[in-house]
Amino acid sequence: MRFVEEIVVEEFLPTFRSMLAEDLRERSLTQREVADALGISQSAVSKYAHGEVGRREAFLEDERVVELVDRIGEGLATGDMTPVQALVEAEVLIRRLEQGDLLASMHEAEMPGLAEYDGDLSVHDPDSGLRNAERVRSSVRRGLRTLTNASGFAGLIPNVGSNLAECLPDAAGIEDVAAVPGRIFDVKGRATVPSDPEFGVSEHVASVLLDARRGGADVSAGLNVRYDENVVSALADAGYTVIEFDPDAEADPIADEVAGRDDLTETFVIYQTGGYGIEAITYILGPDAHTVARTVRDTLLN
Repeated sequence: MRFVEEIVVEEFLPTFRSMLAEDLRERSLTQREVADALGISQSAVSKYAHGEVGRREAFLEDERVVELVDRIGEGLATGDMTPVQALVEAEVLIRRLEQGDLLASMHEAEMPGLAEYDGDLSVHDPDSGLRNAERVRSSVRRGLRTLTNASGFAGLIPNVGSNLAECLPDAAGIEDVAAVPGRIFDVKGRATVPSDPEFGVSEHVASVLLDARRGGADVSAGLNVRYDENVVSALADAGYTVIEFDPDAEADPIADEVAGRDDLTETFVIYQTGGYGIEAITYILGPDAHTVARTVRDTLLN
């Protein structure tokens, strides 16, 4: 009697870890950094590097495994992906390979009686909340890196600070929106991000994003920058839909402004020119945090 988990532990994991260690070393991480990223010893990394660990050809040639190794390697090397997300992504792939796929075939080859059954061997949900949350946080990190690496972004930060936010697919409230705790501020000409993205820490940009979604806009991310006519004009000239709303309106001005519009671009702009005690602000809303950040970089900073 041989369990599929034994195949995972004895054949998939050594191959997968060695591929990932090799990928990280090619990205110029030290042996210690690779060990820390993978949660293994330096001696294990050395064994992987010197080919002292057996690797299963079927996994080495599987496009899904190769793609995941590349994606996790890039994410861990840049900091866009946490070890938790890397683990979840690997777990999801393993469970998928168990469902009538590569691992299931290997298991059936060793336990022929299993082929008589059409059961579901999955024990993890590929669409789990944890996976979605980690992907959103990763997207926000990537967007933040785009903004902070762009020359001049600090000059677009309003007095109240900026924030980059992205929500879960079925977001219902601000607890479902990831953003920067404490917002992004201009500190001596540098855009400063005080902490790693978290859920439920943004009332400002999160509320604007959720209001736009309630109005029917198909957006998942948003960023606020300062308002002036040149900013809005540059975005309009670049082809983005631009909408003004009244921040003093008693109803739901953002949802009302976007509701029923058929001219909304994938990424669009809403802005208000201020009111009593309200700073004028421009909001860029789009499909994900990285796209929104790229829009600002490419349109307003180049």
